[in-house]
Formats: sequence, structure tokens, C-alpha cells
Amino acid sequence: MKTIELNGTKYEIIKNEGNCVEKEELEAKITDYFEPYDYIFGDYAYEKVRLKGYYESSNKKANKVNDIKTLDDYIANYCSYGAKHFLIKKVK
Repeated sequence: MKTIELNGTKYEIIKNEGNCVEKEELEAKITDYFEPYDYIFGDYAYEKVRLKGYYESSNKKANKVNDIKTLDDYIANYCSYGAKHFLIKKVK
């Protein structure tokens, strides 16, 4: 299990397509907004990282937009084909 610590929170790297997880860049982008999420997904569009938070399906805050089960649909419909992307999961 490969992990990364970002702003004092430890994450497990689940997916790293294109070897694009960069600690310094993510620390600058991840704010308190992402604190409640179980996962953070990032993809690169026009050489800039876009971040989106997801919850475990069992989390009562999960809905159609932020349930981790919908991640593959998000990648297929909102990410450029072949775009570098990653998924990290908060270590509890």
C-alpha cells in the first residue's frame, strides 16, 4: 500500500494512471473543503489538475453525484480520453 500525507492527512494511493500524483501540487490544491470526503479523485485537463470528492457508498452523505460507485461513469463522461488521473483514499 503506497501512501501520501497531504496537509496532515494520510491517504492511500488507489489509482495513479500516468504517474501523476505530485505531493506539492496537491497540497496547494486540497483545502478544508475535501476534509469530509473518503476519496479524492483528480484528473488533468489542459495541464491543470481538477479535484472531486467522493464518499464510500455506505456513508449517509453519499448521493448519485459523490458516491464512489459512480466514479467510472464520471471518468467516462467528464474526463478526456486517456487523461492522467488518480484516486486517493483517506486512511482512517
